[in-house]
Amino acid sequence: MEPNNNLSTTDNGKNVGIISYITIIGWLIAYFGMHQSNKTELGSYQLRQTLLLHIVSFLVSWILGMIFAAIFFSSVASGGFAGGWFGLVGINWIIRLAFIVLWLIGFIGAINGEKKPIPFIGDKAQTLFKGI
Repeated sequence: MEPNNNLSTTDNGKNVGIISYITIIGWLIAYFGMHQSNKTELGSYQLRQTLLLHIVSFLVSWILGMIFAAIFFSSVASGGFAGGWFGLVGINWIIRLAFIVLWLIGFIGAINGEKKPIPFIGDKAQTLFKGI
């Protein structure tokens, strides 16, 4: 059986976009292992979006962790839990759910090969990381 020479072996950037959504390790693999040797407009677009999504998600998680630690240690020092502790846990879950929704919107766009901006951060990512 002879190989089909009509098949395109070039990647349009869709795989780079999909891999970049799978944690920061996936982003690093997509950027350094795939995108550097085959730069595409779609790959660059998705890499910019996911980089900002990963950065914002990390910063928000870190800030929330610091706030929770401060509240926890201050409530332990005062002899009991603060009344707002459970409210903060609820807010934390809402924020995490929002990041999951943003991630899903971007991931579905990457699977479909679309340059669809993630709400709130997609357009900003395109201007912040023009060099990618």
